[in-house]
Amino acid sequence: MAKRILGPTARRKRARTRILLVLGAVVLLAGAGTAVAAIVPHTVGNDAPSPTGPEPEPVMPAPAIAAVPDTATAPSASGLAAALAPLVRVPALGSFTGSVADAVTGQVLWSSSPDTPMTPASTTKVLTASAAMLALSPEHRVTTRVVKGQTDGEIVVVAAGDPTITARPTGSPSFYSGSARIDDLVEQITKSGAPVDRIVVDTSIYSGPTMAQGWFEPDVAAGYITPIEPIMIDGGRSDPLEDESPRSAEPALDAGRALARGLGIDPALVSIGTAPEGADQVGSVQSAPLRDRLGQMMGRSDNVLAEAIGREIAVETNTQASFTGAVDAVGQTLFAAGYDLGGMKLHDTSGLSVDDEIPARLLDAVLTSATSSQHPELRPILDYLPVAGSTGTLSDRYASNDRVGAGWVRAKTGTLSTASALVGYVVDVDGRALTFALMSNDRPPEVSRPALDAVASTLRLCGCR
Repeated sequence: MAKRILGPTARRKRARTRILLVLGAVVLLAGAGTAVAAIVPHTVGNDAPSPTGPEPEPVMPAPAIAAVPDTATAPSASGLAAALAPLVRVPALGSFTGSVADAVTGQVLWSSSPDTPMTPASTTKVLTASAAMLALSPEHRVTTRVVKGQTDGEIVVVAAGDPTITARPTGSPSFYSGSARIDDLVEQITKSGAPVDRIVVDTSIYSGPTMAQGWFEPDVAAGYITPIEPIMIDGGRSDPLEDESPRSAEPALDAGRALARGLGIDPALVSIGTAPEGADQVGSVQSAPLRDRLGQMMGRSDNVLAEAIGREIAVETNTQASFTGAVDAVGQTLFAAGYDLGGMKLHDTSGLSVDDEIPARLLDAVLTSATSSQHPELRPILDYLPVAGSTGTLSDRYASNDRVGAGWVRAKTGTLSTASALVGYVVDVDGRALTFALMSNDRPPEVSRPALDAVASTLRLCGCR
């Protein structure tokens, strides 16, 4: 029996601590003429949780513009090696690789087997997001159209790759902020005067399997993924406001059924088919812009959204909108931008596959180029990264016990049953920004994650002359 995959956000315990949402201060990298978002925090109370209560004191921000002077000194390679040596040799890390670089110069200051391919889990989304920013406009949107069908009374939903549409009533919150709404389509179709007694959903923009190699069917009911089809309601969630809600086994049909209910049609009269060529349009809705969806994908580590954005890149680059096509499109985009893809082997663009492999060298290189002038279009990825002890998938890490990195570490997490990774950046005590990619395999996350967090915290504290 296949082992159960614990998805990128699934093994996180729901935060029991009250963490205030922090605002980022901008740390300017004077030497590179770029900026990275960071937190300038202070802590109310002691660093350790109160012994009389379960809640640690919250991380509080002191937002400020903190310029990094030209004289800010990078840690030495030897000093960094000495500081990290006892931390990276612990059994808790299992098979471990890593890379740390100076964000200003791009120089790699420390590494351990950086070319060794490792299971990246959701840090794969760093590559997907980067390829999207290189290939697409930040304002790029996905348009879902409804057209007249082959016969009177039939309409066709022409799916285009938007899994964020919601059936929540207008004015109520949806899982994906800024998402298109079924209610808007209902209003447009009704105003068009087109008779409707049956609905067809055209999913032909996507091709190939709906589940990737290295995925497991139980993960659909567990809420980590859904069969990848080009239209969904709230990412296929059965509970539209719950992140890890069980997912639909047939999300495209469910989207058509949601429209049917809105129009007062029997949901049983929804089927999969194709739209007639040149059919008249009776309604359309658009997704939120790419920049917003990338933030949602990275912050929540949303697997479905990552797969949809991978296919969005494929469509833009005239590649087949399938798992293979999306992986090829991401790879081709990154290769054209000058990245060394040696050792990278992907089967999806979310990182849920246990068969994915990426070397730490590549992940660190992408983060370093985002902080420098090499690829300024990648700079927004720095703001998408969760903040330690405060936001996204880092909200319940660094919140108690090891709080050194709270507010200072910003990173994309990656977690599967026996893989854990952390890819991001930190500003050290001397005001120097360091990028890092840390990857552990062959250990469960509850064992490896604290060890990874300790490495990142050491980067924060280490002057390392």
